[in-house]
Amino acid sequence: MKRFSLLLLSKLALVLALSSGAAHAHEVVPTIADLTVTEGQAELNLRINLEAFIAGVDLDTVEDTNDAPQAQDYDALRALSAEALAARAPELLDGWNALPVLSVDGVPVSLESVNVMVPSDVDIELPRIAEWTLTADMPTGSTVTMAWPEGSGDLVLRQQGVDEPFTGLISGGSSSPAIALSGGDQAGGWQTFAGYIPVGFDHILPKGLDHILFVLGLFFLSIHLRPLIWQVTAFTLAHTVTLALGAMGLVNVPGSIVEPLIAASIVYVAVENIFARGLTKWRPAVIFGFGLLHGLGFASVLGEFGLPEDQFIPALIGFNVGVELGQLTVIALAFGLIWLGVMAARRAAFEGVEEMVTEYPVMFRALSVTGSLIIALIGIYWVIERTLL
Repeated sequence: MKRFSLLLLSKLALVLALSSGAAHAHEVVPTIADLTVTEGQAELNLRINLEAFIAGVDLDTVEDTNDAPQAQDYDALRALSAEALAARAPELLDGWNALPVLSVDGVPVSLESVNVMVPSDVDIELPRIAEWTLTADMPTGSTVTMAWPEGSGDLVLRQQGVDEPFTGLISGGSSSPAIALSGGDQAGGWQTFAGYIPVGFDHILPKGLDHILFVLGLFFLSIHLRPLIWQVTAFTLAHTVTLALGAMGLVNVPGSIVEPLIAASIVYVAVENIFARGLTKWRPAVIFGFGLLHGLGFASVLGEFGLPEDQFIPALIGFNVGVELGQLTVIALAFGLIWLGVMAARRAAFEGVEEMVTEYPVMFRALSVTGSLIIALIGIYWVIERTLL
């Protein structure tokens, strides 16, 4: 039993330690594209991380450019002046036009660079999002299709200048449906709701390591289900409130304040797990307060994707449902791993169920203390990094 517990604890420590790299420093964000077609001319306005594209970072698989094999190339480009980086943007067009990125009724359309605006006042440790305007002569046709190169990450495509415009998420290596140039392809409420669920889920699994560690902190408090339900309920209610307020623009707190506080919330729940043996009277209230902070973090991510004005409520609810499904998946995986550990220990050392039940609280307590200690150390590192570095 002891040997198995030590093995399980060491594996848990290794997984958390390897995944504790710097978050948010060069975090990957989706590209936003506004497409306008008028009088035989198309204009594509992109909000794009040019450094990542020019360096060849695989944005389909990388969550932070620091983790990419091209990290040094990215950093060298990030150090360029705004003018020098803007001059290199057209390097991407040959590959895009060969795909092609745009086509009308199946006929390829060639894009040309018109203007590139790269901000010059962005912290060197943060992504620098450029605004790139492309144009193309459009042949006669009724529909337009946009393809997005493999390795380019997510693209949020928004049709402009028509009634009931198309808005959709295109993953790297895939294409949009045929979009009517005259409009009318706006997603309905149920389509929008379903489309934003994976956006919310993706922010938890696999991209939300800080939120994953917070949820694990809730899980590690007790072997009993009731304390977990109380905590998750408080957390869900709170982050739903601030997610909605933030998405509507009623509350806007800078990330420089929110992110260190989110890290501090991770430290708190982890440290309390080490010293507490169950749910305290104040913990649900504290979790509710931390949930308000995490909701602001969710709202900032949702802001990167944008919410369709005519389908605001379905998109907001879908995103929140995706977040909840991600959190429940984290808890289910944690339960599953613990159960597999118990069953393996039973097969290795126990003869009867009664002995297994007797040893389970001891095993869980050891996992709780060790896991919470690791989570606390990661949280402390993030507090320092997000405050001082």
